[in-house]
Amino acid sequence: MKILIADDDEGMRTLVGHIVKEAGHELFSAVDGQEALQMFEEVRPDLLILDVMMPMLNGFEVCEKLRARKSTVPIILLTAKGDIVDKSIGFKAGADDYLVKPFIAQELQLRIEALLRRGNKGITNGYIADKLRFDDLEIDIKRRKVEVRGAPIELTPKEFHLLHMLASNPGVVFTRDQIIEDIWGSKYTGEITGITVLTHRLREKIELDPSNPRYIQTVWHVGYRFGD
Repeated sequence: MKILIADDDEGMRTLVGHIVKEAGHELFSAVDGQEALQMFEEVRPDLLILDVMMPMLNGFEVCEKLRARKSTVPIILLTAKGDIVDKSIGFKAGADDYLVKPFIAQELQLRIEALLRRGNKGITNGYIADKLRFDDLEIDIKRRKVEVRGAPIELTPKEFHLLHMLASNPGVVFTRDQIIEDIWGSKYTGEITGITVLTHRLREKIELDPSNPRYIQTVWHVGYRFGD
C-alpha cells in the first residue's frame, strides 16, 4: 500500500517512515499541505497522514479540499499534545482518525492497518463509488436507496446517514460522540440512548439476525463499526 505523510517536521516524517516501511508499505513524504495535494494527484496513495499545523495549507484544509474532490482516501490527522484543537473540526473536514503526538509506534501502525482494511469494498481509486455492495446488501449512494437480498428497504434520513457513514468505512470504529456530531450536530443535547435506538431500528431493517448483527456491530464501551 502507498502511504503519504505531510509534516513540516523532518523528525516526524522520519519516524513515520520507519513505522510505515516496517509494516511493508511504501512511503511518500511532503513538507507542507500544498505539496501534499500535488503529490496526491501523482501518487494516488491508499492512506494519508497529515499534520494539523503545517505551512501553506494546514491538515484541515487539505482534508476539505480532498473531500470536495469526492476522494474517500482514509486520512489520519496528527496534532501536538499542546495544541488546542477541536477534534470535531477535523472530523467535519473529512478526517477518519486523530492521533496526538507523541505517540507509540504500535498505535499508529494499528490505526493505519484498521483504515487500510477498508480494502476495495465499494471504493475505487480513492473516490466515492455510486454504489456500495456487501453480499446481500446494496447501498445506492446517489439515489439514497438500499436493497437487502434484492428487496428495497425504506430507511429514514438518519438511518441512511448512519448506514452510509459506517459502510463507507468497513472495520473502522466510530465513537458515540463522533456519530452524534456527524448525524445530530455539535449542539445536540438529547439522550445518548438515541444512538442505541437508531442502530436497533437499522439492524431490524437490514440484518438477517438483528440479535447477532453482521453489519452494524457494537464495540462495547466505545461505539460502532461496519463488519468487515
